[in-house]
Amino acid sequence: MNAPLGALDRPNSYIGRSVSRPNAKRLLAGRGRYVTDLVLPRMLHAAFLRSPYAHARIVSIDLDEARAMPGVRLIATGADLAKLCKPWVGTLDHFKGMKSASQLPLPVDEVSWSGQAVVAIVAESRAQAEDAAEAISVEFEELPVVSDIDRAREAGADRAASTIEDNLCFTSRLDTGGIDEIFASAFHVVEEEFHFGRHTAVTLEPRAIVADWDASEGKLTVHHATQTPYQFQDLYARHYSIPEVNVRVVAPDIGGSFGMKLHVYHEDMAVIGLSMLCGRPVKFVADRIESFVSDIHARDHRVHARMAVDGDGTILAMDVDDVTAIGAFSTYPRTSAVEGNQVIRLMGAPYRFRNYRAGLSVVFQNKVQTSQYRAVGHPIACAVTERLVDMAAEKAGLDPAAMRERNLIADDAYPCDSPTGYKFEALSHQESLTKLKALMNYDALRGEQAALRQRGVHRGIGIASFVEISNPSPAFYGIGGARISAQDGALLKMTPSGEVRCLISVTEQGQGTETIIGQIVADQLGVAHERVRVITGDTEVTPHGGATWACRGAGIGGETALQAARKLRGNIMSLAAAILQAKPGELDMRDGVVVDALSGAERISLAEIARIAYFRSDTLPPDASAQLSVAHHYAPQGYPFAFTNGIQGCHVELDAETGFVKILKHWVVEDCGRIINPLLVDEQVRGGVVQGLGAAFFEECLYDENGQLTNGSLADYLVPMACEMPDIVIGHIETPTADTALGAKGCGEAGTAAASAAALNAVNDAMSPFGASIAQIPMTPARLLKALGTI
Repeated sequence: MNAPLGALDRPNSYIGRSVSRPNAKRLLAGRGRYVTDLVLPRMLHAAFLRSPYAHARIVSIDLDEARAMPGVRLIATGADLAKLCKPWVGTLDHFKGMKSASQLPLPVDEVSWSGQAVVAIVAESRAQAEDAAEAISVEFEELPVVSDIDRAREAGADRAASTIEDNLCFTSRLDTGGIDEIFASAFHVVEEEFHFGRHTAVTLEPRAIVADWDASEGKLTVHHATQTPYQFQDLYARHYSIPEVNVRVVAPDIGGSFGMKLHVYHEDMAVIGLSMLCGRPVKFVADRIESFVSDIHARDHRVHARMAVDGDGTILAMDVDDVTAIGAFSTYPRTSAVEGNQVIRLMGAPYRFRNYRAGLSVVFQNKVQTSQYRAVGHPIACAVTERLVDMAAEKAGLDPAAMRERNLIADDAYPCDSPTGYKFEALSHQESLTKLKALMNYDALRGEQAALRQRGVHRGIGIASFVEISNPSPAFYGIGGARISAQDGALLKMTPSGEVRCLISVTEQGQGTETIIGQIVADQLGVAHERVRVITGDTEVTPHGGATWACRGAGIGGETALQAARKLRGNIMSLAAAILQAKPGELDMRDGVVVDALSGAERISLAEIARIAYFRSDTLPPDASAQLSVAHHYAPQGYPFAFTNGIQGCHVELDAETGFVKILKHWVVEDCGRIINPLLVDEQVRGGVVQGLGAAFFEECLYDENGQLTNGSLADYLVPMACEMPDIVIGHIETPTADTALGAKGCGEAGTAAASAAALNAVNDAMSPFGASIAQIPMTPARLLKALGTI
């Protein structure tokens, strides 16, 4: 039956009878065209009324006028969605003593940052929903705003959220012992306080979600711009009490993520409930203004650090105190404490010293929540360490490169561990430094710098070694109780035409995951790359897995594909041997054909093997197995992480009158283990460098004392542009991990990890003739002029 003409214009209308959507069309006999048995529900659009206050109590909400506006189908408050959705808390069990307030899709009583979504409006169009939002009246009672990290930690301080006892989310301390004595007797001590500006991802594609609740079957389908479809399948199922098997999350090619799309956002969780309440698909896309006040921010740190050095420049110890400011909540499910934890554990990672002390304080405040963003914690740890190394080199009378040659972990010292407890399998710091100096023509560059200084041209050279965490094992999140998978799965099958389909749990965000998976499978099966179809990002068809984050696409996903391809190859070779009455060891696979291993003579094509297996299995010997589909799952079992390493160099020119810095050139030498696709690796590194230089010179989310973001648009928040970026020269060293057959470690965060550190050292080098220095990023012209004493 067809729905009445106006049925879909009525809120929460139910149309006649339940008909499954695949059967919602029937073919008219002899007509060659389709007509509908029922009108499929049109998609609705969600918009959100947001809090203008950083901290306030919700006194009342008046929805009457908005409900009567054209196109409005539903208006929901926090109380409405709380009836459907279970609250969540962003803590991990292994972070002892960590706390956070519980969260719901929309707040019921209290708002905790300016821009927090308060009321959801669903209408026939986004414009109608936004118009209705303007008609909603919310009475707020302002509460004290927590925006200063020092006052936030004082006894009796105002709280960022009323349900927590204080503003300290998490603390941690590392101490190898005897640090005060070492510093007291050290020949040189260098010390600095560093400030890092919070910034955000600014992805090409903003956050987007379409939720479609089918009440007739109790099934939820979510098209979601996320990195981790299986994580969200689990979350939507658990928090909305839907059987997991009835939740499908589809995450096709995503337009950039950089870690930002890993996390639970209140609007996304709300959209699920809105679709359930409306009985229709609901879409939400965050616009750029919304993104600035709802996408996670990152890297808001103040670090006081010192380094002890003996008379010949050997590093003896580091002592670090990191205070990092997050939002009023810890982000779910990966928390807002991981970044700070990695900062204090990555300090000094490339160097030989054994004595270390660090304290971490993670502090709540009434600002946008913070969490993992590309190269989590690495840029802070690297910048602090490498700036102190340059300062120590000056004290010891050593060139910065010579200082590193003296202190970097030797390439033959592995396996070894860091004083913070990280275990390193095999890295290449010394070889990386040697290669970087050759790429830069370092000695000649220093000579040119000296000559130009005589002419009043102030150029600076900075270098920065780094260690990058990749391929995390279950010891990363699983140990803390988070249902975030460390393993990935692949389903590989040869089609009747002899082509190959690979369904795999790692995902594509523009970094080339599907390309490298296809390369690995094609290589192992001896077929052309274009004959391999890789399918990602759909929980309905791809195997369960952790997906793509922390550079695990190649290291874990690639190993999964490799092992699956080897299984399928073994099946194909056994079947070919049965057909040809030969031994598998006498055969090989090349260019889509099974050949004689010795002579290379063609014996039978893969297409013919597939034809026999699928359509004429009756002709096979009784003991032959025609299994042309295989499944394989892989999780890291050896080291908890597959660390990578490298070093970067930056060359800048400073205009001391204006404070402007021109980035002349940037170099990277990285060791990501086995390189699968050199072009993709180079461009991943270059993209990471650009993000790192953006943090160094441009990007910062600025707040006033009332917790208001003052530059929340692309007119005011600066991102690096192509015209401002230098040539970026890439060099490679390959030290494959022995934990996997593939040997890949990952490269996605290498560029970001040390770019800002190298830039910081380069700018300080350029400022050195003026006796000035800077320890704050971004290094804006105003800050540089202040450091130079000009303003």
